[in-house]
Amino acid sequence: MELRRKNVIVTGAASGLGKELTKQLIDKGCKVAAIDINEENLKKLREEINNRRLKTYVVDMSSQDSIKNFRIDYLKDYTAVDVIINNAGIIQPFTKVSELNDGIINKVMNVNFFGPLNLIRYFMEDLTKDRDERYIVNVSSMGGFFPFPGQTVYGASKAALKILTEGLYAELMDTNVHVMVVFPGAINTDIAKNSNVEIDNVNGSYKLLEADQAAAQIIKGMEKNKFKLFLGSDSKFLKFLYKINAKWAIRFIGNKMK
Repeated sequence: MELRRKNVIVTGAASGLGKELTKQLIDKGCKVAAIDINEENLKKLREEINNRRLKTYVVDMSSQDSIKNFRIDYLKDYTAVDVIINNAGIIQPFTKVSELNDGIINKVMNVNFFGPLNLIRYFMEDLTKDRDERYIVNVSSMGGFFPFPGQTVYGASKAALKILTEGLYAELMDTNVHVMVVFPGAINTDIAKNSNVEIDNVNGSYKLLEADQAAAQIIKGMEKNKFKLFLGSDSKFLKFLYKINAKWAIRFIGNKMK
């Protein structure tokens, strides 16, 4: 896909991977609608990028009404949407499923799965109304194909996003819309802080992938019309390990994380 001059929506755009995606897409000549729940960080993003091809919107991805209202605001500013990158996500507290309350479970599922689902649903007519090339990119997680103790609901939400992407691929095969699912490993971002979760260095045995490198790989994947993308040595290693012996691999990681 040729990205120059494309209209791109990026969720979770005010920090981490989303911020790097926004910056690099602007550099590519895109018009970017950057959405995030954090209004202060969006203001900092505008000040840092300072480009009229960037517009920011305060959106709560866990709220259907907030996403519906965003579509109304978006279509006042843009005539079309070419790319949706569902990057926004939160993790859960590191604890067992039995110890999670309803509020945390619902929030993780709403932000990580129902938010992307609703954003895609509400813009689907706009994405498919002509034959121009379009793209949906869903950022899943290493936890979306490999279970991690203490992050089971988070992993389930990201696994749901994986299956959603694959299902969309099947449904959209005869249309103008490409899809890609991304499986990042450990990336140097503030996801724990943004999720209000305290975290120890559970990724100590792996080198963290820098957010700008991860963003560059995602953009390159879009330009090459990739369907699946594994980011980081840990993500690729666990994919390999799981393929060899899933049960042993799960026990291996469970012991490593104790």
